[in-house]
Amino acid sequence: MTMRPDAFQYICTMVKQRAGILVEPGKEYLAEIRLAGLAREAGFAELDRLVEHLRVRPFGELHRRVVEALTTNETSFFRDQRPFDALRTDILPRLIARATGPIVIWCAAASSGQEPYSIAMLLREHFPGVRARIIASDLSREMLARTRHGVYSKFEAGRGLSPALLARYFVPHGLELQIKPELRAMLDVREINLATAFPALPQIDLLLVRNVLIYFDAPTKQNILERMRATLAPDGVLLLGGSETTLGVDVAFKRCTSEAKAIWYRCA
Repeated sequence: MTMRPDAFQYICTMVKQRAGILVEPGKEYLAEIRLAGLAREAGFAELDRLVEHLRVRPFGELHRRVVEALTTNETSFFRDQRPFDALRTDILPRLIARATGPIVIWCAAASSGQEPYSIAMLLREHFPGVRARIIASDLSREMLARTRHGVYSKFEAGRGLSPALLARYFVPHGLELQIKPELRAMLDVREINLATAFPALPQIDLLLVRNVLIYFDAPTKQNILERMRATLAPDGVLLLGGSETTLGVDVAFKRCTSEAKAIWYRCA
């Protein structure tokens, strides 16, 4: 399926308005691939017909599914090992030492849940007995459902996990594997769109928003980081993706380097 230039522009505008995400010119093929199945499922033989349907109706469930289809959900357990080494050796010990209650951790673009479950495993393995609340959020209801259920293919579970971790934290679920209930219970799974106002949140000690800011333009990044900064506890920590930075975007963050050579940020 292909779409006309004006139909593609409508999709780009809607995704930017609703999710803050830029779908740049030249990505028509990506939109066509991701929307083809949704169009057929909704009864449209052509993508242009789908767009015509969307244009004349208020924002609803089908619009939302189109927006979700254009978001990127690539993730894996313990993705980019260095930040997790920094959490184990430097960041979490600092936060735990000054904590007077549970450590509050927010994985702000949790996708299908591998990142927050990786945090949960790290806590169980290296900081047993430490109380923690892990907020796992995403704008995709499909991804949130996957996070709640904690069911992964053996390929997904094998990416980043040792046989020992698989044995300790998963149980068979048909041909797949499921996170054990005690780990699932550590997650507070919420629908949060980073491009819009955040719901009420507790003070956040550790905020992970990794590999998502790259999809926003500069003003949107600045706005998101400013609102995220307001959620952080004093001396709270912000972790971004390896190719992301607050430099030139939000000067209120101070860049820090851990012993594990990972970059993290706190309020200056």
